[in-house]
Amino acid sequence: MTQPSNIPAPELRREHDSLGDRDVPGAAYWGISTARAVENFPVSGRTIGTLRSLIYGLGAVKLSAARANEDLGLLETAKSAAIQQAAREVMDGRLDREFVVDAIQGGAGTSTNMNANEVIANRALELLGRTKGDYSALHPIDDVNRSQSTNDAYPTAIKIALQRDLAALCTEHHRLVGAFESKAAEFAGIIKVGRTQLQDAVPMSLGQEFGAFAETLREDGCRLQELLPHLAESNLGATAIGTGITAPPGYREAVIRELASVTGLPLAPAANLVEATSDTGVFLLVSGVLKRAAVKLSKICNDLRLLSSGPQAGFAEIFLPAVQAGSSIMPGKVNPVIPEMVNQVAFRVVGADATVTMAVEAGQLQLNAFEPVIIDSLLESIAWLGVACRQLRTHCVDGITANTALLQHRMLDSISVVTGLAPLIGYAAAAELAKEALATGRGIAKLVAERGLQDQHQMKEALSARTLAGLD
Repeated sequence: MTQPSNIPAPELRREHDSLGDRDVPGAAYWGISTARAVENFPVSGRTIGTLRSLIYGLGAVKLSAARANEDLGLLETAKSAAIQQAAREVMDGRLDREFVVDAIQGGAGTSTNMNANEVIANRALELLGRTKGDYSALHPIDDVNRSQSTNDAYPTAIKIALQRDLAALCTEHHRLVGAFESKAAEFAGIIKVGRTQLQDAVPMSLGQEFGAFAETLREDGCRLQELLPHLAESNLGATAIGTGITAPPGYREAVIRELASVTGLPLAPAANLVEATSDTGVFLLVSGVLKRAAVKLSKICNDLRLLSSGPQAGFAEIFLPAVQAGSSIMPGKVNPVIPEMVNQVAFRVVGADATVTMAVEAGQLQLNAFEPVIIDSLLESIAWLGVACRQLRTHCVDGITANTALLQHRMLDSISVVTGLAPLIGYAAAAELAKEALATGRGIAKLVAERGLQDQHQMKEALSARTLAGLD
């Protein structure tokens, strides 16, 4: 294969499509279709080049298609080799800056697919010793996009991207579970008052509280992992609507086999290509699980904010690490900024789920035209949740300490232990004791002794906070 020429590219080059001619920057690897898309969709300011895993997926699809087409005698060896090398560079991130189409676009992802086709074609031309735009030698559609349609190449790339990014999220999520488990062990012997509806309930340990945080997150980690097999099904080979038009016999099996080899993912062909091309329900499933994980993580952060509120006039049961000054007017104030950040990530994920829901619902007949906003929403949610999990672990949970002295003091005067007496003296009598204790400020144990309701051994056993918390 000829090495790229060192001859400087012209300032502009002229390209042609079915709408006519236009000039594109001579040094650009993208071409006329991409140029039109850049003009038509200046929406979010975020280019698809920022969606690293999607670009990886597109490169993997194009590389695998080139191999399959070569094996089937549809693509010359030299062209295939050049396309494969260019596609590998796309996978490796060396050409991300050339993916300039906005993430939000009309056309069901056609502009994204053409951006990939043009970048790979022009880089392959360069590798063959040709000039960019010399499509008579190697064409973005006839060669790079051979046996494909946007409607099977693009959703397959999306599923690859989701598998990669979900795997990374699962790793961060699992680490956060471990951080809460460590705190649960550290706080195992610290007794406190549990609460329901923000009112004192019964004794528990701070370790039990943090252990519950770990378990609820562990459950969501399992649900996230369960998404991966659902994303393994590919409609590659379906081409436009699932009938496989323009794809030769044997291509479907060959390209899936190559793609699984290239990515290392357990990909499999869809059972019904028409259904797989029109149905985007799997993305709704992913979005729903992400929303669940975000909402439950946000609830935990709400609890951390309450438990650390104060430090003098609030719950003040735990101390969060002080990571930055909290006020421009109140000296010494420190806010729970990391949990607050996680809350806001959750709000965004919930909003993204609404977007995905409407986009999935809006699909019509044999295609959903709104996959661009679906993938943008999902990848943003995954990325933000991953960062939220990491920052919550490293900048908050790892450094949480217990206000042991305050918790012990509160347990001494707490009426929450009165629940332990209900089986012995009855609910009504226990309720009267609780009322009197609140009204007089005298402890439950003292009132029980004064009334002679229990002997000392029975009282100690019934009012043991550790026993009531299930620790003894």
